[in-house]
Amino acid sequence: MTNPLLSDWVGDFGLPPFTLVSENDYAPAFDAALDTARARITEIAEADEAPTFANTIEALERADEALSRVARVFFTLVSTDATPALEALQRDISPRLAAYSSEITMNSALFQRIETLWSERESLDLSDEQERVLMLTRRGFVRAGAQLEGADRDRLKEVTQRLAVLGTEFSQNMLADERNWSMSLGQAAYSALPDFLQSAADAAGRERNASGPVITLSRSLIVPFLQFSPDRELRKVAWEAWTKRGAGGGDTDNRNIAAETLKLRAERAELLGFDSFADFKLEVEMAKTPAAVEDLLMQVWKPARAAALADGEKLEAMMHADGITGALEPWDWRYYSEKRRLAEHDLNEAELKPYFQLDRMIEAAFTCANRLFGLTATPLDLPLYHADARAWEITRDGKHVAVFIGDYFARGSKRSGAWCSALREQSRSHGDVRPIVLNVCNFAKPPEGQPALLSYDDARTLFHEFGHALHQMLSNVTYERVSGTSVPRDFVELPSQLYEHWLDVPEVLQEFATHAETGEAMPEALLQRLLAASTYDMGFQTVEYVASALVDLDFHNGPPPADPMQRQAEVLDRIGMPHAIPMRHATPHFAHVFSGDGYSSSYYSYMWSEVMDADAFEAFEEAGDPFDPDTAHRLEAHILSVGGSRDAAELYTAFRGRMPGPAALLKGRGLAA
Repeated sequence: MTNPLLSDWVGDFGLPPFTLVSENDYAPAFDAALDTARARITEIAEADEAPTFANTIEALERADEALSRVARVFFTLVSTDATPALEALQRDISPRLAAYSSEITMNSALFQRIETLWSERESLDLSDEQERVLMLTRRGFVRAGAQLEGADRDRLKEVTQRLAVLGTEFSQNMLADERNWSMSLGQAAYSALPDFLQSAADAAGRERNASGPVITLSRSLIVPFLQFSPDRELRKVAWEAWTKRGAGGGDTDNRNIAAETLKLRAERAELLGFDSFADFKLEVEMAKTPAAVEDLLMQVWKPARAAALADGEKLEAMMHADGITGALEPWDWRYYSEKRRLAEHDLNEAELKPYFQLDRMIEAAFTCANRLFGLTATPLDLPLYHADARAWEITRDGKHVAVFIGDYFARGSKRSGAWCSALREQSRSHGDVRPIVLNVCNFAKPPEGQPALLSYDDARTLFHEFGHALHQMLSNVTYERVSGTSVPRDFVELPSQLYEHWLDVPEVLQEFATHAETGEAMPEALLQRLLAASTYDMGFQTVEYVASALVDLDFHNGPPPADPMQRQAEVLDRIGMPHAIPMRHATPHFAHVFSGDGYSSSYYSYMWSEVMDADAFEAFEEAGDPFDPDTAHRLEAHILSVGGSRDAAELYTAFRGRMPGPAALLKGRGLAA
C-alpha cells in the first residue's frame, strides 16, 4: 500500500492525512524521501546544462519537497504528542538529516554552479527577490562549510551530526523530567488554592491517572501555584523541581550535553574562520556583533536591576511581617508579589482569570486580525493529529488565505513552552501554495464541560504566537526560501511581540474579557486597574530574561567553558543578579539555546525585537487609532507580507521611516528614568 506520508495531500486544503498515518509509516517515509532528495540533488549538480536560476536555485528549492513534508509532520507530532517510538525515531533521524544537509552544502559540483550564478548575477536579469534568494542560498552554503576542504570538511560533517544528536537528547531529557515529576496535594494545601487552580490541579491529576489533584511542571500550573500557595515548604519543593529540570543526575541530566554542545559550536566556528560562535551566529542577524548585543542588554539591565532590588526589599518586608525571618527566596517572590499587587492595585489573578476565557481570547485575536488586515476565521471540522487541536480557514474577501491550527492545552506528551510552526509555507514559484500554520501552547486544560481560563500572561502568549502566525499567513513572496518567518532571528519576534499590544487595547478587553459564569464584560474599574498595573513587577520579569540572554551570549562569545554551570554562576555574580530572582531559563533546561541552534547566541533577540515593536506600536498611537488602516497597510506591505525577501533593517525603515532606539522599550516596561 502507498505510504500516506508520501502520497499527494489533495483533500481538505492539502492537510496531512493524519488519520491514515501510523507510527510505522515514518521510518520508511524518511528512507524513501531521503533517497528521492539525494537523487534530485545529484541530478541538479551533475546536469550538463549551464547553470541558470531555474535549473539550479529553483530546482534546489523543490528537490526535497517530499522530505520536508514528512519531516514537518513528524516533528510536529514528536513535539506535541510524543511516544517512545517517535522519540526513538527522532534520535535516529536527527543525525541522518544533519548528514543529508551536509551532503548538499558540501557538494562541490552543486556549489560551483551556485558560485557561477553568483559571479554572473549582474547579467542574469534577476528580480530583486531572486537575487536575494541567490545570495541567501550561497551564504548558507558557505556558512555550512562549502569552501572547506579535506580534514576540515570531514570534521565539520562530524560536528554537525553530533550537534544534532545532542540537541535531540537535550530536548528529550527535558520532556522526560517534566513528564515524570508531579506533586500530590493534600487536602489542606489543595483547599488553600483559588478555585481555578484547584480545577487545573484536578485535571492534571486525571491526565496523569493520579489518585487526586497534582501540580506538574507545566508553566500554567507551576507559576500560579508559586503565586497562590501559602505553604512555603511546598512552594520550595515545586520551585526546586521546576528549576532543576535537566540537572537531577542520572540519564536525563543535561549538564554534560550543554558542555559538549558549547565545545562543538566553538570548534564549528573556528573551522569556518570565526573568532567565536557568537561572531559566527550574529554575522547574519541585525545586531551583527556580540558587542552590539551586550550594549543593548546592559542598557536595559541597569534600570531593571535597580527596579527589581527596590521591589525585592518591599516583598521581603512583607514576608518578615508574616513572621518569616531571613532573606526573600526565589520561591517567595511570586507569592508576595501577588499579595503586593492586590494591596497596591486591588488586583489579583484569581479575580482576573474568569475574564480571560480561552475561546474568547482566540476570538479576540481573530477579530483584531480582521480589523487590521481584513482576515476572517471560520472553524473547520477536520481530522487533526490530536483531539485537542482545532482548525480554522483564514480568508480575505472570500478568498482562501491559510489554514490555522491551534493546539492550546498542556499534556504529558507535549514539550513545554509555546511556539509557531508551519506544516506548509507560502510560495508562488510552482503554483499558489497557501500556508498551513500551527500555534502550540501549554495552557491548563479544564475539567470536562468547563471553560478554559487563562492568566493575563497566558492571553499575551496566545496573542504573541498568533502574531507569528500572521507573519506566515500574510506572506506574499515567490520563494519559500524567504517566506513568512524566514527572517533574521532578532527580527522574527517583531510581528509576534507587536501583536501582543492589541490585547491591551481597552476596547478589545471591553468586548472580549467577559466573565466565564455571568457573561458580563470586565467592569471598567477592574479594567483600569489591570491596565494601570501593566508594568507591575517588570523589574523581576526583565531581570530574569536579560540574565538568561547575557549568560547565553557569554557562553558563545569566546572559548567555551569547561563547566557551563560554573560559568553561569560567574556571569550572574558579575552582573549582580538579585538573590531572589532566578534566570528565566537556567542552563540545564535552556531549550531555546541547547535543543538546537535556533536561539544560540540569540536569546537576546526578543529584546532586540522589542525595541522595534514598542516603536512600531507608537506608529498606531501617533495615528490616533490602534486599528488605523493606513498604518496597518504599511505594516503588512513592508513587514508581514515580504518575509525575508529584503534586508530586515530596510523593511523596518520602510515601515517607520527610521530605525528606533531603546527609549520606547524602556518606557513601555516602566523602566525609563
